Amino acid sequence: MSVLTIRQAKPEDVAASAKICYEAFYKINTDHGFPPDLPAVEQAAGLMSAMFVHPGFYCLVAEEGGRIVGSNCMDERSPIAGIGPITVDPGAQNRGVGRGLMQAVLNRARARNFPGVRLVQAAFHMRSLSLYSTLGFDAREPLSVMQGPAIKKKLEGCIVRPAVTEDLDACNQVSVKVHGHHRGGDLADSIAQGTAAVVERHGRITAYCSSLAFFGHAVGETNLDLQALIAAADGFGGPGILVPTRNAELFRWCLANGLRVAEPMTLMTLGLYNEPAGAYLPSILY
Repeated sequence: MSVLTIRQAKPEDVAASAKICYEAFYKINTDHGFPPDLPAVEQAAGLMSAMFVHPGFYCLVAEEGGRIVGSNCMDERSPIAGIGPITVDPGAQNRGVGRGLMQAVLNRARARNFPGVRLVQAAFHMRSLSLYSTLGFDAREPLSVMQGPAIKKKLEGCIVRPAVTEDLDACNQVSVKVHGHHRGGDLADSIAQGTAAVVERHGRITAYCSSLAFFGHAVGETNLDLQALIAAADGFGGPGILVPTRNAELFRWCLANGLRVAEPMTLMTLGLYNEPAGAYLPSILY
């Protein structure tokens, strides 16, 4: 067996890594009767192209015999690090590639003194659940990926508008109030990209979203705030939004407004974690 080598990803690694990413997600999802999270290799390539060159992401590839067999990325833009996507060539499974990639990013997180690291895993993927648990991650929240037609409603007392750079401090305060930490780096990128939105009630910002999408997150003081964001969205990007299933009020509201569950997932954490004191939607990173 060839020696496993893990190194930092380079732009020229995108094509091989994207192919593996697409094939790995396609296989695990379709094997369990779910649609793939990345329905085309071009989408995987676009994702990895952006992450491999972004200074806020630490991305790695694993090689055996000079051939790429997997990759992993860690979002370092905010105080809590988020891991993913981690993918391994289906032909190289069960040889320690995934564990090696995970251990490498966790070593990086420790070296950079991140107080916490998080990820979201497919709840039907027993191998990844077992791997992450043995590495010290705790399962914190069952999630339902929800997709459906745009609701396009305005909720009384809630003003939803695009977020601007001047909103960043107020949004970070909402996140700190709910989670105990902010996601300002992630949000700043989303504001620049034009995907972020805020909710104003009683003349102040009470919620925001980086986007209403698989890779987007949202935080609000109340369920009403998140309902206003979801109701105002033109659609839900990728497989859908990730709704904490334990938030029964919000979950039932989404169902009543035409959204349906696409797949189950689990939020897992290592290190600092506070039980949220408000409403939120995690992204696929956390």
